[in-house]
Amino acid sequence: MGYEKTKASIESSFKQTKLDYIDLYLIHAPYGGREARNGSWLALVEAKRAGLIRSIGVSNYGVHHLDELESYIKELEGKYGKGQGGEISVGQWELHPWLTRPDIVDWCQKRGVVIEAYCPLVRGKRFEEKALQPLVKKYGKTPAQVLVRWSLQKEFVPLPKSVTHSRIEENAAVYDFELTAEDMESLHTTEYSPCAWDPTTSHE
Repeated sequence: MGYEKTKASIESSFKQTKLDYIDLYLIHAPYGGREARNGSWLALVEAKRAGLIRSIGVSNYGVHHLDELESYIKELEGKYGKGQGGEISVGQWELHPWLTRPDIVDWCQKRGVVIEAYCPLVRGKRFEEKALQPLVKKYGKTPAQVLVRWSLQKEFVPLPKSVTHSRIEENAAVYDFELTAEDMESLHTTEYSPCAWDPTTSHE
């Protein structure tokens, strides 16, 4: 993290991809402290101004990190003019029924930030859940399809990961059914069960 490292990372991305522009660039995690986070954001803002990147955002930020960034954006606007501090277009987090992050989701939805949900299938670890199985039977769908559908109906952009062609097709075949309000409620939990790390809790 930091201004110079982020600039170097952007430059490296273009060398590797040989693209003229990149649609979306995210800060991967909030580590490094406030100065480093702000420096990384400034590097993305400058790249966007230069037309190298279309949209910018963050990943794995907690609400306190988002509040901090919002303040920095206002600071940049005070220095360079309205709209010149950048806009958080997209935020990416691990999200599924066992990690719903209501505080972060609320923050983003109030500001129109698109929410990407990674690990929406919980790496298959919860496919046998009692709350999930009745919906699998009800709709004749796989646990993965029900979880992708849950994510879509939460207005997230789910990012199911697979290298298997049949599973990629399966994960996309979710537009011929819709979970009812009762179904969605049956999947609701207040669990805090991340698959792995959770940088949102970092306070450095």
